[in-house]
Amino acid sequence: MISAPLKTTGCVSISLLVLLAALLYRRHSEEILKERLNQVLSGLLRAEKKVPAAPKRVALGFGGCEDVFVEAMDIFQRLNLTPPASPRHYDSVKNGQELAELLAFFFQHGAAAERYVANKTLFEEIVKSAESSPKHRWHLGGNAPAMVLRLAKEGLDVMLSARLTQDIVDRLPKEVKVVGQTLQKTDIHVLMEYEKDTVWGQYIAPRANRLIVHSDEVNPYLQSLEEFSENLNRFKPHLVVVGGLQMMDNFPFKKGERWARLQILQSTLKDLPLSTKVHFEMASFTDVDLLKEILETVIFYSDSLGMNEQELPNLVSLLETGNVTVIADSNPRVATVLDQMRTVYAYLRQTVETGGKRKLTRLHIHTLAFQAILTSKASSWKNTMSAAAKAALTAHRHVCGSDYIDLMKTKILMDESFSSSRDEKSRRINFIDERPVNCWEEDDYIICVAPGLVCTHVKQTGGGGDNISAAGLVLQL
Repeated sequence: MISAPLKTTGCVSISLLVLLAALLYRRHSEEILKERLNQVLSGLLRAEKKVPAAPKRVALGFGGCEDVFVEAMDIFQRLNLTPPASPRHYDSVKNGQELAELLAFFFQHGAAAERYVANKTLFEEIVKSAESSPKHRWHLGGNAPAMVLRLAKEGLDVMLSARLTQDIVDRLPKEVKVVGQTLQKTDIHVLMEYEKDTVWGQYIAPRANRLIVHSDEVNPYLQSLEEFSENLNRFKPHLVVVGGLQMMDNFPFKKGERWARLQILQSTLKDLPLSTKVHFEMASFTDVDLLKEILETVIFYSDSLGMNEQELPNLVSLLETGNVTVIADSNPRVATVLDQMRTVYAYLRQTVETGGKRKLTRLHIHTLAFQAILTSKASSWKNTMSAAAKAALTAHRHVCGSDYIDLMKTKILMDESFSSSRDEKSRRINFIDERPVNCWEEDDYIICVAPGLVCTHVKQTGGGGDNISAAGLVLQL
């Protein structure tokens, strides 16, 4: 009669011991993870500080806008748009149903996208809904302005080619020289952001990202291009950065208008001395004809390219098949990205350097999990290891909205080792916490891979790629 209570007491004791062991194991695991993060962060900071930013001059174009950031789920609720039965891709947006289907298409993959809204009335409704959201916020936007602000913050002398309102120009840092006539009203972009694991009907976001929509009237024409060209000789930049060409994507140009503007840009790049480097910042393109025109007028005249994990396979597809890809893996393996980088590098190294054309000597791919920079050994690009580290740190700083990196808001997605290629004979490269940036030589180039310190408390994703690419360039000039 006494044995039953003893057995019960014994079961309770065992359960408490199991629970205590689980808690101790969890605490131990958290301490190990925290220590690993601390070692990786210390290693990246050491690499970043190894070389200072050089006082160089950088000219950047084109365009600019006012970005209004808003939570995607909030604005869709305000627009009375519900999750569609099935996702669908559109090159441009004509009505609310298409907007909902487009968001679902990219949302389920956690992929970033930017699309033109052909319906002006719809776009005005989107902007008004964004402004009515209590959490909305305004920032200066556009590829070139975002990169300009980062470069100015890093101490470089910068020239921005853009048409902005005088109020915006007056608020820019004094280090920024703006060329381009002022406007009464700047183009507006709406950045509809969502966090990882956000649920929208039957759709779940695998990572934080955004859908950007615009209905630009100024930026597609590169209206400050002529002023940019005229000022280059006086400014004498060490680097020219071209971005914002995605504003041309699916814009209703008159026949020949787009090609005429790109030819003027091509002529500007042709006239640059070879000592002035040229960097082209890729973006999301769906118009294959436009991307082919950009290949002919801009990419063939660039020393360096920057892009994310969605834009890289798009360029690879164009080079290999003459087509574009609409969607790609939002969390690709390192080996996959490196192989795609080798494909782009090999193709563009075949460029015959006549009439101002240039062979590619630098390629920077920024992903959520890691940064990868490839540079030609014969080029004058410097400090690739430190640049990769700075890019990784800048990604966290921008997304978390703080220069201070809080380990409690950080995680690492990279494994303890990775394959250098998808080839079965490729070697595995170990990830060393104390020295987190791996660099090695292949053929005529160097590759450096740095782990991303992923921000778990996202403040903003928009403009992330521009800040990362700019930071990577800072230490390589």
